[in-house]
Amino acid sequence: MPVKIRLQRHGKKGKPFYWVVAADSRAKRDGKFLEKLGTYSPTSNPAQIDLNVEASVKWLQNGAQPTETAKRILSYKGALMKHHLQGGVAKGALTQEQADAKFATWLEEKAGKVTNKVEGLAKAKADAKAKALQAEKEVNEKRKAAAAAVETVEEVAEETALEETVAEAVEAVEAPAEETAEENKEAEA
Repeated sequence: MPVKIRLQRHGKKGKPFYWVVAADSRAKRDGKFLEKLGTYSPTSNPAQIDLNVEASVKWLQNGAQPTETAKRILSYKGALMKHHLQGGVAKGALTQEQADAKFATWLEEKAGKVTNKVEGLAKAKADAKAKALQAEKEVNEKRKAAAAAVETVEEVAEETALEETVAEAVEAVEAPAEETAEENKEAEA
């Protein structure tokens, strides 16, 4: 029976979630499987992968062939590396202790890379948030300046209208006074 290590899709439409399984290659994609090896959630950044490395290595040693995506996942989590080291132990090139030490150092290096990536993403997110906040402050300052300019224009317009009203009132008062003064001059004459 040819066995494949492949992904079995779960989750909602648009929000995939996968199980990494060892299944008969003739079985349906989401059908019967022999063993669940782990989970894979590609929607987060970085992707969340939970894998049983020991069980994966056991299936690889028994001849299971991983699909392309499953192969990348197994490589990312170190199952292929451990399988390779176990081959060296079987041939007598390494002892089990040496293989375990090499695998442990590889895991530490990988954990450091993942931590750096997570920190880099968090920093990029914080920088983007700070940049957006700064842009928002600039827009608010421009709005305040524009509002102040409009208020100044309105005050000037009100003062001009007030001065015009006063001038009209003065003219209205002065016109009858001038007429009365002219009438008085005519009456005296």
